[in-house]
Amino acid sequence: MLKKTPFHAIHQRIGGKLVEFAGFEMPVQYKGIKTEHAAVREAVGVFDVSHMGEFFVSGPYALDLVQKVTVNDASKLVPGKAQYSCMCYEDGGIVDDLIVYKLADEHYMLVVNGANVDKDFEWISSQNSMNAELVNRSDDYALLAVQGPKSANALQKLTDVDLSGIPFYGFTTGTFAGADMIISATGYTGEKGFELYFDVNTTDAEAIWNAIFEAGDTFGMEPCGLGARDTLRLEMGYALYGNDITAQTNPLEARLGWITKFDKGEFVGKNSLLKVKEEGKTRQMIGFIVEDQRSIPRNGYDILNDNGDKIGVVTSGTMSITLGKGIGMGYVELPYAADGTTIQIAIRKKTAAATVTKPPFIK
Repeated sequence: MLKKTPFHAIHQRIGGKLVEFAGFEMPVQYKGIKTEHAAVREAVGVFDVSHMGEFFVSGPYALDLVQKVTVNDASKLVPGKAQYSCMCYEDGGIVDDLIVYKLADEHYMLVVNGANVDKDFEWISSQNSMNAELVNRSDDYALLAVQGPKSANALQKLTDVDLSGIPFYGFTTGTFAGADMIISATGYTGEKGFELYFDVNTTDAEAIWNAIFEAGDTFGMEPCGLGARDTLRLEMGYALYGNDITAQTNPLEARLGWITKFDKGEFVGKNSLLKVKEEGKTRQMIGFIVEDQRSIPRNGYDILNDNGDKIGVVTSGTMSITLGKGIGMGYVELPYAADGTTIQIAIRKKTAAATVTKPPFIK
């Protein structure tokens, strides 16, 4: 039995095409991926991402647990700031990527991928030797992502919080459309935007959706599905768990070395990652742009060198709506990872030339 988000009836009512995703019935598109993608790049779009997981860690040992299970340094956070991070197994493979919010001293919220909620909670619980207070409130929270250059202007009339004053990866708790919520300047699109977290037990989710669309009516606001979410994130080169990062990849080869803080103290996977750092990586995640406009790379396609030898594999690929070209991400052997290197993507029985290009693909 698939789960439903609090906005499920609305998605049905406005013609969302519903598919199975992360154990939920979720909208993949409404008017169409191109329309929704363009709305976010040029105006404002709204995504129901209530499938995401919210764990709360509190008490005197809260920071100890967060530091143990994440690779970034959560001790640098102050209340009102969030950080991108990931969790690793002992062998350095990635459990999940996540956002860590410092709500207050001794009080954190961890936001994890929807498909991984149960696995992640079980894994974090297994590491909780210090007995920090750990609660999974994923089913209690709805999450809307309002993204695009006009997002702050569209939403401002619904709150006294100065939205344009919230810095990127900053957040505040305030009243929005008459309800208490966490208003976070974060997103997965590369555009200015906000993620709105609220408790469905005390808030009418449909009333919030309706208020947002009433406020956004003059700004070209569109409801957006998972399809546009994927094309938008891929244009930025943001990793997707299950494709670009998995238990078989580590953060150093996945271009996540910038969030891996070896000097913060012990964390799960540190020794394995130090070994990778000392011995050197054998492969590297890359971005690439396909030259032939008719060729679209897809997950699982082989990456070849000019001699036709397999040197890697595509993990994500799509037609960039902004560029009108095929773009993708994948892993290749280290000698082929330099920017500007020509590679070949095996697309069915043909190959298409591509150029290694460091994301984001749009500037």
